Amino acid sequence: MLVPEISLTPQMVDRFIARFGEENIALLHSKLSVGERYDEWKRIEKGEAKIVIGARSAIFAPVKNLGIIIIDEEHDTSYKSDMTPKYNAKEIALYLAKKANVPLVLGSATPSIDTYYKLQKTKELITLNNRANNSKLPNVDVIDMKKELAMGNKSMLSIKLHEMIETNLKNKKQTILFLNRRGYSTFVMCRDCGYTATCKKCNVSLTYHIRQNKLKCHYCGYERTNFTECPECKSKNIRYFGTGTQKLEAEINKLFPSAKTIRMDIDTVSKKNSYEDILNKFRDENIDILIGTQMVVKGHHFPNVTLVGVIAADSSMYMSDFRSNERTFQLLTQVARKSRKRR
Repeated sequence: MLVPEISLTPQMVDRFIARFGEENIALLHSKLSVGERYDEWKRIEKGEAKIVIGARSAIFAPVKNLGIIIIDEEHDTSYKSDMTPKYNAKEIALYLAKKANVPLVLGSATPSIDTYYKLQKTKELITLNNRANNSKLPNVDVIDMKKELAMGNKSMLSIKLHEMIETNLKNKKQTILFLNRRGYSTFVMCRDCGYTATCKKCNVSLTYHIRQNKLKCHYCGYERTNFTECPECKSKNIRYFGTGTQKLEAEINKLFPSAKTIRMDIDTVSKKNSYEDILNKFRDENIDILIGTQMVVKGHHFPNVTLVGVIAADSSMYMSDFRSNERTFQLLTQVARKSRKRR
């Protein structure tokens, strides 16, 4: 059983344990220690664990009597590894399924276009026409922020979203705010000469992270100390442009000082078990607002979340990816499933 994100494994494990018992479940992913992975690997190899749950690397588990492979959220790009060894877990799953002559189930509410096309051709497409318990999708409001700006609203939040968050706080309901950019500002520029801090390796603009006061490349990991004086013209007229999750968190704390907030992105989940800690805090400790990148909208179930706000919803459409429109549709549709109300 594969899931796209390590953060989704605890929730999936809980569901499987409730149905099949803890002794039958093995967990495999890169956040486990070497010793933990070794122990789980041996349990699987000996046949002590009948069900293997994990992220993409779990596809290599030494299962001897394979009966079925299930890939949840098959459209997710996380199943393809860009690091060495480079592989696509979906392709390996297809090979293993054919070799063992067992079913391969690819599940998604927003399947990738190529998967959808292939399954239509082979007549192996199975469609669920109703949601669980026949529940309906919540209402979606699309706000044109250009009109809001013309009205004098310079905030990252629309007027309606601001009002809905206030209502949620009064009603003791939870809110998720999704912004698919981490950091504080997306680039730093000298207003006198136009110098922009870029990565020496990737030649892309560096993102400013306010807490560490560093500029970081989100592609290769290169980082440098932030500057207050332009390296080119020595001007001190340095300005910060764009918005990331850190800046959104700062604005939310300013607008709603009494609200309890927590942020979930790559910068806050670098430590072991930090995924589970943040999600458990949000669910169990009455945190009012969860702010994060796309990892907060993948598969998690929070019954008390009645509002999801998407900041800069169309930003991913302008990425240098020929499938950016498809990816944006998938992402926003997945977001739309997370609450009963969205703005």
